[in-house]
Amino acid sequence: MNITQINTAILQGGWTNDQLSSMIDAVKFARARLTEQTKRTLRIGDNVNFNSTKLGRNVTGVVVKIAIKFVTVKTVSGLWRVPANMLTVVADEQEFA
Repeated sequence: MNITQINTAILQGGWTNDQLSSMIDAVKFARARLTEQTKRTLRIGDNVNFNSTKLGRNVTGVVVKIAIKFVTVKTVSGLWRVPANMLTVVADEQEFA
């Protein structure tokens, strides 16, 4: 089953409130697990990339702090607090002042 089929089943299904709550809990759990996996791969000084909804484009920077849910990333435009699951490690070596 692909994501389109899952979305269609959710939208067209006659789900009860308890069933929908169960689906939401499963998504929250999966997102928390993804956050933990991402945090385990990150190190201070790593180059990372994330999509900024404020700027409408991808932003690249350097990890300066790893907290419980958010990672602080230093970019050319300043510091950003980004959810860990939104970050992707970038392989190229760039300097960000």
